[in-house]
Amino acid sequence: MQGNRNRSLFTSFSFGILTLLAACVKQPAQQSAETETFTLIPKPAEKRVDVLVDGELFTSYIYPDELKKPVLYPVLSPAGNPITRGWPFAPREAERIDHPHQVGMWLNYGNVNGLDFWNNSEAIPQERRQHYGTIRHQAVTLLQNGNDKAELQVRAHWLKPDSSILLREETTFIFSGTANSRTIDRITTLTATNEDVLFQDSKEGMYAIRVARELEHLTAKPSKYIDAAGQEQDLSKGSHPTITGNYHSSEGISGEEVWGTRAKWVELIGTIREEPVSLILLDHPQNIGYPTYWMARGYGLFSANPLGQKEMSGGKEELNFKLPAGKSVTFRYRFIVQSGTRPTQEQLQAAFERFSASE
Repeated sequence: MQGNRNRSLFTSFSFGILTLLAACVKQPAQQSAETETFTLIPKPAEKRVDVLVDGELFTSYIYPDELKKPVLYPVLSPAGNPITRGWPFAPREAERIDHPHQVGMWLNYGNVNGLDFWNNSEAIPQERRQHYGTIRHQAVTLLQNGNDKAELQVRAHWLKPDSSILLREETTFIFSGTANSRTIDRITTLTATNEDVLFQDSKEGMYAIRVARELEHLTAKPSKYIDAAGQEQDLSKGSHPTITGNYHSSEGISGEEVWGTRAKWVELIGTIREEPVSLILLDHPQNIGYPTYWMARGYGLFSANPLGQKEMSGGKEELNFKLPAGKSVTFRYRFIVQSGTRPTQEQLQAAFERFSASE
């Protein structure tokens, strides 16, 4: 029943995504002296901005009505393979269809003045929607293409159930990279509008990506999930040969033990369609709660959560962050997708230091 319900979500947006993938991923790049390496293509009628590298799709900033927040979706590797889960817009064989709110790459939180922005989706029953918040895209404020990077600035509102504004969001995305790597910087400033805003300690947050099935982490415990056919399946260690993911943190911790630990960065390695990839998410020293706690789940949720300290520390720490009315707070993150040879620890540390020096 839940599987049928989930499969019916987002259908109005799915055709456009499938067309986008077919058109952008498979077309050869158009090279000319005038062609910019990084190109942003706004498509307001389709509620998205496409990010192209040498004419090939890298990702899209999308904000359809079906979603309760803007996200980057899909996110592709340098070889053009999708590192994000396809469901619900472009479902792929044998992938999970759990957690309908986990789409692409996003930033939000599970307890903001008592409202749950993290878990909100079309699957929430109408009678419970008064407990959930929604983030709505308002405007693209800057589009800047370039030979070595592109910059996208957007404005969004964090809304209460009555559509009043709780937080104003200003986000800058900087897309850059090389032949074998792609980088996304996200700088998000949240401003409390008319009242104090409390980010109550919660494990549900904050900057996250839901990865493709191949990049999930093998688990030692049986794990039940709903597949794309709406059937319950069991996943045990070694039962699915395409699952290749493994987490590694800056603190020398690996595997499932990364969950609930602090680190300056975490790397998820794996292979997707025979392409070795490293997904690296970097925290910034100016962020609240640095170094952040990590939600590194075997089923494919990879998230930095600086505010959810109580559960992740086993009750040893707690952070209830209050943002006074009219005041702002900024979060900075860098996400790197590298193809081929895995970066060394020295290279990862150097990447972290470069990011740390940025404003």
